[in-house]
Amino acid sequence: MAQPKRKQSKQRSRKRRGANRFVAPQFSKSTDGSLFMMHHVDPSTGIYRGRQVIAFEE
Repeated sequence: MAQPKRKQSKQRSRKRRGANRFVAPQFSKSTDGSLFMMHHVDPSTGIYRGRQVIAFEE
């Protein structure tokens, strides 16, 4: 099996790992136009995957 000729520096390894660290959160748009996090209940309406899961008193 092939072996590297030189040791990979700490800086090079950390640069590669650091590139994957910061990811912006993804948001979904609800029917009323507000944004909420994906795979979470919509806090403004209480709907998750098309079903009412939290009852709101209006």
